[in-house]
Amino acid sequence: MELIHRFTSDIGIIEPPGRFNNPFHYHPHPLCQIAVDEVKAYISEHKEFAVEVAEGKMFGVLVVRDANGYLGYLVAFSGLLGGSNVQEGFVPAVFDFQNPDGYFKREEAEISSINHRIAAVCDSDEYKDTIRNLGICRRKAEADLEQMREDNRVAKIVRDKMRSEGNMTPEETAALVRDSQHRKADLKRRTKMWNEKIAEAETLFNSVNSAVESLKEERKRRSATLQEWLFSQFVMLNARGESRTLLQIFAERRGCVPPAGAGECAAPKLLQYAYKNSLQPICMAEFWLGASPVGEVRRDGCFYGSCKGKCEPILAFMLQGLDVEKSSLEDAGEQFTDIPILYEDDWLVVVDKPSGMLSVPGKVGGRSVQEWLARHFGREDIFVVHRLDMSTSGLLVAAKGAEVLKAMQSLFARRLVQKYYTALLSAVPNSSEGEISLPLSPDYMHRPRQMVDAEQGKEAVTIYRIVSTCEYNGRECAVALLQPLTGRTHQLRVHCAHTAGLDTPIVGDELYGSPDKRLMLHASKIAFEHPFTHKKIVLDSAPPISWKKF
Repeated sequence: MELIHRFTSDIGIIEPPGRFNNPFHYHPHPLCQIAVDEVKAYISEHKEFAVEVAEGKMFGVLVVRDANGYLGYLVAFSGLLGGSNVQEGFVPAVFDFQNPDGYFKREEAEISSINHRIAAVCDSDEYKDTIRNLGICRRKAEADLEQMREDNRVAKIVRDKMRSEGNMTPEETAALVRDSQHRKADLKRRTKMWNEKIAEAETLFNSVNSAVESLKEERKRRSATLQEWLFSQFVMLNARGESRTLLQIFAERRGCVPPAGAGECAAPKLLQYAYKNSLQPICMAEFWLGASPVGEVRRDGCFYGSCKGKCEPILAFMLQGLDVEKSSLEDAGEQFTDIPILYEDDWLVVVDKPSGMLSVPGKVGGRSVQEWLARHFGREDIFVVHRLDMSTSGLLVAAKGAEVLKAMQSLFARRLVQKYYTALLSAVPNSSEGEISLPLSPDYMHRPRQMVDAEQGKEAVTIYRIVSTCEYNGRECAVALLQPLTGRTHQLRVHCAHTAGLDTPIVGDELYGSPDKRLMLHASKIAFEHPFTHKKIVLDSAPPISWKKF
């Protein structure tokens, strides 16, 4: 299997895209889908990868045009496969640091030997004895001094009682003073004695531990030096013929050093090989095979955008010189000229937000509901109270003025606003109703994705009920009513897609499932007590007609 694979399927009637797809926001081109199907078949034939792939692995394809104008595709895997950077049929790593005779492996072995030396010292009887003796000394000192302080406290109570009863001779009064002074002096001497014993025990411990600290410092220094050396060996190319090391790319774009694993994902590998071999990139797709990582939502066979934490700065450089599609945010532009207003009074406005529109202004452009409201009402002090994902449509509440905003935010914070969403699920879940409780936290390497995190995640609770089943695009799906009791980012999307939730992604969820014409999630009902009139506000909105393909 050569590195440039020729399509075995008939692609004669498929027109290549006019522009290279944005690797972070895309629907896979038919050429990429065909390439992926062929790669899946190839991987399934290699049983030596079966266990590793079943545990979960990201792959990528890059459709290219060679110097003769023929189309083919390249294949890559993220990280290692079979414990190696090199596998037949896959493009090589940008830099193969896994070479057993190379500098990286030799230095890594030296660092590993330092770890063994540290472990040997820490496991020695001498080291353990000094730690144990220091601990015993501190505990004895604390107990002895605490007992003396308690004895002195009781003695003071007795002296105070004797003084309060009066009729004491001068000699008795003097005796009480001497007793107090003696006890204080004795406590001071005992404290000094224990401090000296503790210092002696610490000296013995430090004499042994200094070797450990010295080794740890050497390990830290050599690890940092090795990591910097490694990143300097990753010399990335772009379509203009320019080159930058990973150190330069991250310093210029983020002012930091690269994170571990930078440059080892499928997308940079694919582009690097294409540039080095004068191949024209046409379109790209990355896809997941196997089980999902713990906490994350990765579904077997689904396509995903490139990771933001490691790949965004790298690809921003590598794509320079290519004609790349804009992101969906940039393309949103001025497409929304009017938004339905479902409720308005002197304090509040409730609109029916269309899918593809931001709730509030974003960092990378795109029209937002808040900007539209400001222009529509001719006032700047109108604020969206809560948010819907750009891809989610439905009911969105805005406040006229800062005082109203504060009052509505208080209702949301106290969970006095009931929100309901209608979702079209990509299959029929095993359970027809229930509650999902999966804590969520940001997946910093794959923003804006969220992940289930039992340790650091924030509480996220959703009540669900399957209201009907239907056929959508030739498969049986389910319509679900979802009520989030908390308001975490992507809560409903993760709770539907995660294996510990419904294990059934929402149709069109390109982050946690598979892309479609849109995300089939609609904020369909909201209910709350008006913060100023105290009337019950209940509003409903049906999902768009565009859902009705079933």
